[in-house]
This record gives sequence, C-alpha cells and structure tokens, in this order.
Amino acid sequence: MEPPVAAVIEAHRTLERLVAGLSDQQVAEASALPGWSRGHVLAHLTDNARMFARLAEHALRGELVAGYDGGVDERNAIIETTAGRSAAEHRAQLAAHTAGLEASWARATDADWTRPVTFRNANLAATVFARWREAWIHMVDLELGVRPDDWPENLAAHTIDFLLVRLPAGARLRAEDVDRQWSVGDGPPGTVVTGGLRDLAAWLAGRTPAVSPVSPVSPEELPALGPWPPHPPQRRNRVP
Repeated sequence: MEPPVAAVIEAHRTLERLVAGLSDQQVAEASALPGWSRGHVLAHLTDNARMFARLAEHALRGELVAGYDGGVDERNAIIETTAGRSAAEHRAQLAAHTAGLEASWARATDADWTRPVTFRNANLAATVFARWREAWIHMVDLELGVRPDDWPENLAAHTIDFLLVRLPAGARLRAEDVDRQWSVGDGPPGTVVTGGLRDLAAWLAGRTPAVSPVSPVSPEELPALGPWPPHPPQRRNRVP
C-alpha cells in the first residue's frame, strides 16, 4: 500500500497552525494525557519526527538502526528534558524536525518504501502510517480544538485497522456512516459494536468520541480493550 506522505504533510501543517498562537502558559498546562502537559505532547511529537527521520536516513543507505539506542528510557528522558521549552522553542523545534522528516521522505523512491526498519520490524512505509496516527491522535491530546471528528476518514479507517487487535476474538465493529465492518479473528461471532467511523476509531485509540459506540447487548457495556499492539524485539543489522 502506498504510504500517505501527502496526508501526513497536511497533518503537519494542521499541527503547526494549531500551535501557532500557543503561549508559554498554555504549553505548561495539562494535556488530555495523564501526567503530561501540552509541553510533553509537543516534545513527543517533535522527537517522534526526529526518530522517524533517523530511521529513514539509515534505511535509505541500506542500514538498520534502533529508533532510540537507549530504548524507551532514552525516549522518555528526551520528552522529560524538552517538555519545559517555551512555546516559541517548541514551535521552532517541531518545524525543524518535521521539515527534516519530510525531506527524508522526499528522497525515497517507490522501491525504497519497502526497505526494512527496526520500528515494529516493519518497512519504511509503515513509519509514514505511524506518523499519520501520531500526529492526529496527539493533536486531540493537546486540547486546543482538534477532535476525533476532525480526523480524515482514511485516517480513522486506518486507525481501526491498526488497533483492531485490542478487541477480544470474535468481536465485530460496524461503522454506520460509511457502511463498513471489521471482525477480529475467525472464531464464532461475538459482540457487535456500532457507531460512526471516527467515533469507533477514537474509542479504540482511548480517546473520547463525539458519540460513544454502542453494543446491542448493553449500550453501556462495551468490550474491554486490550493493550495497544506491542513492539516486537528490534532486529539490528545491515541489509543488502
């Protein structure tokens, strides 16, 4: 599947407009994520762009490297260290690293998108989809006016595809506004959850939907969600 580079670039521009007038006080205020300020969210979005650019640059040279040499501890330390930047510093760093990421992607040929990366032991194209999710989901977390209702339809559908593993085997989703269904596994049918496409995606992503999805068994008893798809152990070696 062709990676949605143009859609991610559009998401980047939306994010830049969203934070254009952000004050230092707003940066320090709480985000929708427990324990994180808006500064933490912006620090994560900025460093996520840097990390994906690092993976891309090495992949284009035929190399595999970890996103973070120090693993999740390094990732968390970077976020904590840079969360306290001023609003102007956050904007500048975000712009610089998203531009760097977009420049790396611009050098990729059609064949390059299949080059392996250590991120989820996938390929370069998968990092574009991941950045798409990161940008739109965390724009909601900033609580600056973007809601799941603002997510592009294709992004919402992709998010459901990615997070469907959070549902128990046999569960099914039905998006009533686009007439599309998803099912988990090949076992006997289980609970059917219905709702709008973006509402279903928001619910699976752990964000607040505009209208909560419902189950015919009990509108107030939706299936328990499992963890997000885990990261497999990273492979690290040069590739041909």
